[in-house]
Amino acid sequence: MNLTIAVIAKECSPGMVKTRLTPPLTPEQAAALAQTSLSQTLETVRSLPAARRLLVFDGTPLQGDAAGFEVFAQGTGGLDERLAAICSLAAGPLLILGMDTPQLSRDQLAPLLADWAAPAPVALRRAWLGPASDGGFWALGLYRPDGGLLRGVEMSTPRTGAHQLDRLTRAGLDVGLLPVLTDVDHFADALAAAQRCSGTPFACAVERLATGLQAAGMPVEALSAAAPTRRTAP
Repeated sequence: MNLTIAVIAKECSPGMVKTRLTPPLTPEQAAALAQTSLSQTLETVRSLPAARRLLVFDGTPLQGDAAGFEVFAQGTGGLDERLAAICSLAAGPLLILGMDTPQLSRDQLAPLLADWAAPAPVALRRAWLGPASDGGFWALGLYRPDGGLLRGVEMSTPRTGAHQLDRLTRAGLDVGLLPVLTDVDHFADALAAAQRCSGTPFACAVERLATGLQAAGMPVEALSAAAPTRRTAP
């Protein structure tokens, strides 16, 4: 399959990544959990059928994370500009993923992979969107990458996914929707994501952290109700 998969990510430094996990986590714990999430995501991507795998990174990736990936520095500007810049790195079908959904699995991407495995004239969808439960999106697939489909879309809002979907459909693209996933921003998100990928390094890390927090006197109910109300993109 002539597919390029790009993961956009940042260096997992305490106080600079996943700050909404603090509290209940310390900045060091939050950064370590973010690193586990990133490493697990990259391992999943290594298992996917792709001609190229790109790690578009802010900072310096760990050697193990970079293995099997072409590493590029993130572009400048807002997130829409940085995502748009990734489109120039691929000559064929492109799937962009974030580092915030460690519960990612091949099954969740199966509709896109099956669709784009068909010969070019037969492919049914020219774009795929993976909505996030907070209203954003965790995946964007473009059969013919075009940065103009991303530039100007306001990112990190409860309507980002809806606006991106509208941009794609207004461009005349037939858009397929992937399952809704939860980005790991709050510890309640981490608990929910861990349930979707039990037995993985991320799930084990979350279990250890939850056990430590409970031992310190924080009840499970408080851990599970820490996230704000979610709004799902259509």
